[in-house]
Amino acid sequence: MPKIRTHKGTQKRFRVTGTGKVMRRSAFQSHMLEHKSAKRKRNFARPQPVAGGDLAAIRRDAPKLGA
Repeated sequence: MPKIRTHKGTQKRFRVTGTGKVMRRSAFQSHMLEHKSAKRKRNFARPQPVAGGDLAAIRRDAPKLGA
């Protein structure tokens, strides 16, 4: 059997918390920031939990994440 390879892009984009939740960065924070409120931009900075439907693909791509 070949070794299981971790998808490096997935490994760089996702982190697992101590309780096992997979966290991601927010989208929509790179441009056109003038019309976005300060509260909205501030909340973009915090990691967001990954939606349940995407967890299987992340676990398949990066099984060693601990997800």
